[in-house]
Amino acid sequence: MRIISVDSVKGNELLAKDIMNNNDSVLMTAGTIVKREYVKRLKELDIEYIYVEDDLAKGVSLTSSLELQIKDQCQEAIREILLKYSYNSNTELEDIKFVADDIIYDIMKDPEVIFNLSSIRDKSESTYSHSLNVCALSVILALKLRLPKAKIRDIAIGCLLHDIGFNYITIDYHNLILENCDDTVKKEIKKHIIYGYSAIEKMDWLSKISKDIIISHHERIDGSGYPFHLKKERIKIGSKIAAVCDEFDSRVYGNLTRKMKVHDAIDYIVSQAGVLFDFSVVKAFVDSVAAYPTGALVITNQDEIGIVLRQNPQCPTRPVIRIIQTKDGNKPDDWVEKDLTKELTLFIRDTILD
Repeated sequence: MRIISVDSVKGNELLAKDIMNNNDSVLMTAGTIVKREYVKRLKELDIEYIYVEDDLAKGVSLTSSLELQIKDQCQEAIREILLKYSYNSNTELEDIKFVADDIIYDIMKDPEVIFNLSSIRDKSESTYSHSLNVCALSVILALKLRLPKAKIRDIAIGCLLHDIGFNYITIDYHNLILENCDDTVKKEIKKHIIYGYSAIEKMDWLSKISKDIIISHHERIDGSGYPFHLKKERIKIGSKIAAVCDEFDSRVYGNLTRKMKVHDAIDYIVSQAGVLFDFSVVKAFVDSVAAYPTGALVITNQDEIGIVLRQNPQCPTRPVIRIIQTKDGNKPDDWVEKDLTKELTLFIRDTILD
């Protein structure tokens, strides 16, 4: 199974996962043969990517993707909790703790887990999926930093709620890029942290760590963040972790910023270590995230094209790939699998679109 853009559909692809609309109704079931004439209608429904099984996807399994597992298990729960909260049922919000516990449990089952972005996100689920990703990645980083379990749980809960203030934003921000907005719009969007903190400030069940993440996840160690322009050690570790995880997921999925390829987003985070982001947090981040997601098409320094089959947890930048096109532009006669932790002169130059 792999993800392809709707624009790259040639016809006769086998759909690997159901296509849902914004009302959670099934538009097309897994197992359907996708025809070229479906593309226009899918694009009209704002569906940009689909999961397919095809010749290129042979040997690729996304079932072990932590992002997909958590999305399948937890997205509906967090959606219901936040929707009930938005209708003034504050007592329901405390159930978010159980979602955090589920995520922590899933991650602790596999101490070598690596965060592999292998999902599709549409507008209707962007808030929920973003919060889940930020939470899951924050738990992985907190574990690598050997933080106490109680603090990890508080960080997880804070990250699930870090963008709760967007419930109170008065403008449609889904298609905006913050740097292109005028000052009035920028100010309104940045108020989400104040709105969020004001909403949860008096909730006794939320810890100080969780509350701090909600108001401080946009602080940066050089003082350029907001709302208080805190620097270095004045920013708590939970908020330092949330800052990296939030920035990464936002850049990969284009939340209020231009979309980046995963490895480019990682490079950006690394470039800001010691400037915007804490060194130790960035080090844990680099050790935890797959630079080239499973199912991605890649081009090597030897001009071969490959597809990422699986990850090497001890080396997130050097996965196992299958060669699908030689440097001469030919399809290999036999299955050619290369483990980049063993092929030391071979490296990935870039990811490519279908």
